[in-house]
Amino acid sequence: MGQTLVTGATGFIGSHVARQLAERGDDLRLLVRPNAPLDSLKGLDARIVHGDILDRRSVRRAMQDVDRVFHVAGTTQFNLSRERLFAINVEGSRIVLEEALREGVDRVVWTSSAAAIGPAPKGKLADEHQVWDAGRYAIPYVDSKHEAEVEALRLVARGLPLVIVNPTHVLGPGDERRRSSTTLVRRYLHRQIPFYMDGTLNVVGVEDVARGHLLADEAGHVGERYILGNRNFTLDRLFADLARLSGIEPPAIKLPVAVAMALSEAGQRVPALNLPSPMEIRGGSLNWAFRNTKAKRELGWRTSHHEDALEATIEWYRATESTALAAPGARQPLPLRFAGSAIRRIRSLRLPML
Repeated sequence: MGQTLVTGATGFIGSHVARQLAERGDDLRLLVRPNAPLDSLKGLDARIVHGDILDRRSVRRAMQDVDRVFHVAGTTQFNLSRERLFAINVEGSRIVLEEALREGVDRVVWTSSAAAIGPAPKGKLADEHQVWDAGRYAIPYVDSKHEAEVEALRLVARGLPLVIVNPTHVLGPGDERRRSSTTLVRRYLHRQIPFYMDGTLNVVGVEDVARGHLLADEAGHVGERYILGNRNFTLDRLFADLARLSGIEPPAIKLPVAVAMALSEAGQRVPALNLPSPMEIRGGSLNWAFRNTKAKRELGWRTSHHEDALEATIEWYRATESTALAAPGARQPLPLRFAGSAIRRIRSLRLPML
């Protein structure tokens, strides 16, 4: 097997992809920013080349004599500016994929996101054929992932041998920079989720996602995308399972979306409150529920038990931040518990304001 280039290998998903490629026997070349921490790559037999996906010359140098490309680099940070999100997720991807086409590589596996498909209608599940309708939510991160796919498919039409994978909400060990999807569990363990809303989230383990990348390389069809997701959770059920597995009481307050949005907007003026941003509220209230049928059928992909990813994330944070997390048995602060109880009583009266 020839040389394989991986972008984003210092990131959460990318580090797991790189390790599974090394186990497969690939001759690895990793494109890494000069100031990026390398903790996640310890012990990995790979050649490090410095560059940035927004620097076309460094991408072109890294791409020389490469046979396969796994483009995993990108950002999942909801609260970056629209301009920054589009620069990294759209322009950065376009540069990497254009250079892969120029080099004439045999295969590209590109890490998109289930966000590029958009949330499903209420009560339904989305799949790869869902018609894009999420622009109406005006969430810059979601828009950037969709626009990046549009650009990628234009390059497929020009001959790029590209397969797209669309991970859902990825959990598991090894999120060294605490800037990826595992921060949801981290905030839960720190009791930093003061309230939540109705919403649905599909959760999948990072090892399963990495394995899906390799299967997409081996069996995926050019120009196709594959949802890599596992269990669909309502937020009620997700927090109940995290409570059972961690021993920490779930958030006490469940709010209507409009109330949560108003609190969030007010809270942005008081950073010390550490409230979710309006974009996080809007995104978290949607129905991110998906089918993984296509990946299982066409790639032969299989998922581990849905609780494995939750348990592995909890265990990893307990091992790496043990003194800072709430201890098993911890309850929510008393004022939040009182407020949650009052809201439930008001709702039981079916008053129209709530």
